[in-house]
Amino acid sequence: MTNIRGFITLATVLLCCHPALALEEKAVIEPSVVLATLDRNHPRLMLKDKDLERLKELHKKDKALQEYVRDVLKSADAYSQKPMLTYEKIGPRLLHVSRECLNRIYALGLAWRWTGEQKYAAKAAENLLAVCAFDDWNPSHFLDTAEMSHAVGVGYDWLFHYFDSRTRERIKSALIKHGLKPGIEGYSGKGAWWTRSEFNWNQVCNSGLLIGALAIAETKPEYARLIVSKAVAALPTALRTYGPDGAWAEGPGYWHYATRYTAYGLTALDTALAKDFGLSQIKGLSEAGLFPIYTTGPTGLFLNFADSGEKNSRRPMPCMFWLARTYNNSLFADAEHAVLAKYDASPEHVVWYISPSANMPYPKALDHYFRGDVPVVVFRSAWDDPEALFVGVKAGFNQVNHGHLDLGNFELDALGVRWARDLGSDNYNLPGYWDRKKEGKRWIYYRLGSASHNVPLLNGRNQNELAKARFINFQTKKSSAFVLVDLTNAYEEFAKKVTRGVAMAQGRRAVLVQDEFELEKPCELTWAMTTDAQVAIKKNGVAVLTLNGKQLIAKVLSPAGAEFVVASAEQKPPEKTNAGVRRLMVRLPQAEGALRIAVLLSPLWKDGSVVESVELKPLAKW
Repeated sequence: MTNIRGFITLATVLLCCHPALALEEKAVIEPSVVLATLDRNHPRLMLKDKDLERLKELHKKDKALQEYVRDVLKSADAYSQKPMLTYEKIGPRLLHVSRECLNRIYALGLAWRWTGEQKYAAKAAENLLAVCAFDDWNPSHFLDTAEMSHAVGVGYDWLFHYFDSRTRERIKSALIKHGLKPGIEGYSGKGAWWTRSEFNWNQVCNSGLLIGALAIAETKPEYARLIVSKAVAALPTALRTYGPDGAWAEGPGYWHYATRYTAYGLTALDTALAKDFGLSQIKGLSEAGLFPIYTTGPTGLFLNFADSGEKNSRRPMPCMFWLARTYNNSLFADAEHAVLAKYDASPEHVVWYISPSANMPYPKALDHYFRGDVPVVVFRSAWDDPEALFVGVKAGFNQVNHGHLDLGNFELDALGVRWARDLGSDNYNLPGYWDRKKEGKRWIYYRLGSASHNVPLLNGRNQNELAKARFINFQTKKSSAFVLVDLTNAYEEFAKKVTRGVAMAQGRRAVLVQDEFELEKPCELTWAMTTDAQVAIKKNGVAVLTLNGKQLIAKVLSPAGAEFVVASAEQKPPEKTNAGVRRLMVRLPQAEGALRIAVLLSPLWKDGSVVESVELKPLAKW
């Protein structure tokens, strides 16, 4: 990069003439006009002074905003007492340092801008200078570089008038050296893999870089012209993943990471350039706020698929405010306000603040079918009952980023308890954790393979690592609902056809899981469910699950004479140990031909009632 200006000039020409870089395949964003509408004043990123003044005026009478500002000031005070950031990797990653810097800068920067107290600006400046003195921002794991570019860019912009000219130059030089230049290298040639990714790396890397570039755009326009053009051309590849109706294939945990950075990037474009080049209009993004709402069970736990955290619960997601503002949807904002009744707000909640509605609305439908690359269906018996019945099912493909071998997996809540659960991710630093090809090392780890999930097992084997599954029927009524998923591709070594049906039955008071197989050769067939509950095996295919003083009755309705068994899900280090977790299973050692396994899962309700049986029909007649 000895001739940066020459490189940028060449890249600019390539951008202008290469049709593959066109936004939504319509028009190229020409670098020469990217900064035509640049607001040359500071601060111009995320929260301009005029918007800050509007918030301060609203703050005089808005009790929710008053509370959220108190939360921000409390966090800023806590950050003021922490030692300076140091360059310390965990495995190959510096990411925890980049994120800590980002959190500190938002909290301290907003606290200074809100109160005018110099202590906050001084501490923010110390943190910025500390990371700017690092030898690098770990570009080998580029998320680290992108998030640090974001943090330093916002810090430079928000504290611009606090810094003297020498400090500005130090920060600007480090941002260029450690962030923007490595970013431009990533955009060169065919582009680094994250420039073509359909998943979270795309939003994080592109948005982090464009925020850093826009922070210094009036004095170093050559960086902003190239990076913004490249980022705007790359982002649709990931943003289209929300289509057609807001789901995220990497699961709810990564939904938050990806959507938060979508909000950061598009907000920066809007505040600095007064336009987002049409990115916010990409199909599916306007409905993205429905995904965390519907995939959160009555327990507060997400329908937990892909490399989501263990027992991943619905926590604050400030991007829900951004979605509410951008798409004029009060449901998204009110859902977030409800979460903030239990947790502290973040600075971004203030940046994207939207007042709560007088009466918080619930979604109209009890059930939802999210289409897309990894389709998800969720059913529930009620919205306003923490003990309601809830079940979610996923399809999709096993090679999705962060995916597990779990096609057809289900999770179930009732009585305020998660009965059927997903164990979540394991340690990302395990050898071969990212080797997800067929027979890759990723699949030897218990949490990632099929043996830990609530899916059928044939001869104890993993599902086909390259398999895809799709929903073939979805029906919802007031008193019942069901979905059918074609799992044939996942089990093609042994079966000609495999179909799973999951239904809410008997007035939404029980869940039926019914699997049908057409086996091409004899094998051991196992139905399995992972649970934290204590399990008592009874006669006649009945098991009683007990957890937190509540009970769920599991009953094998088919085949006749089948019984439950219990096994441990515990593993040895270095894998996560899953202490106390069990597997409720039905094992058919010599299965062959056409057969059905049907299991009824019925809570013991407060009134002492339990659903003991339902009429079984072939899945084709559901």
